[in-house]
Amino acid sequence: MEYREPVFRPPSEAYSFLLQITYGCSHNKCTFCGMYPTKKYEERPLEDIFTDIDEARLIIGDVRRIFLCDGNSLNRSTEDLVNILQKLEDSFPQLQRVGIYANASDILKKSDEELKLLKDHKLGITYLGLESGCKNVLLNVRKGATAEEMALAVQKAQSAGIKVSVIFLLGLGGKTLSHDHAIESAKTVNKMQPVYLSALTLMLLPGTPLYKQWEKGEFVLPDQKELLEELYLFINNLDLKSTIFRSNHASNYLALGGRFPKDKEKILATIRYALDGGNEILRPEFLRGL
Repeated sequence: MEYREPVFRPPSEAYSFLLQITYGCSHNKCTFCGMYPTKKYEERPLEDIFTDIDEARLIIGDVRRIFLCDGNSLNRSTEDLVNILQKLEDSFPQLQRVGIYANASDILKKSDEELKLLKDHKLGITYLGLESGCKNVLLNVRKGATAEEMALAVQKAQSAGIKVSVIFLLGLGGKTLSHDHAIESAKTVNKMQPVYLSALTLMLLPGTPLYKQWEKGEFVLPDQKELLEELYLFINNLDLKSTIFRSNHASNYLALGGRFPKDKEKILATIRYALDGGNEILRPEFLRGL
């Protein structure tokens, strides 16, 4: 099996077989992202992908979960994706679910029938970075999609039976747009009603455009207390019918988890406790990372 490094996956895919079907990200312009600066977007030849699948079958044996890398592999044609998924189904009889990263445009350009076809071939979950629902924040970080487009994409995928895990990025609005970032992101997530929602915290990465803005004083990252206040404002404005929430990523100061709406007040109470001085539940700075 061959990998073109670096390779990334969501935390929940830690025990999945990682199969690289594209290299890099077709957008690759977000000012905060340091994942694929060394990679130009490229679709891996099907022959090479199938060779990796055959080798994995011999080396790993049967697997139940597979994650398709890189950045937004759903950008590939539906025909290619179906061929890959069919090969995976044939090779791994106990396969339960395939996951994939996606941009809003990847989902929106596919028809309902195409998405349902992918679902029928065990594409069970896609991970979408909302990052923010605030128009100005999205423009500032060159996200390449509007909040409305991302909400429609999540609705469309889930209508086809594909679960969506949405990512909200604390601190992305800086100090200036922190309030709008929290409020507008909550409004957008309410429109999405995702099956899964996770909060990560912005960590400025050397070499990224946003890091350079920070060095010049053009972007100011909220401090720990302000990030907790931003998280509280975001959570307090969520109106979700059935969503599993997590903020246990290593970038976060406060690890939270629960199901909305049942655990909303419990989560808010935990954040209030931390804001009132409950430092023992906060992750130390030296333990934070990506």
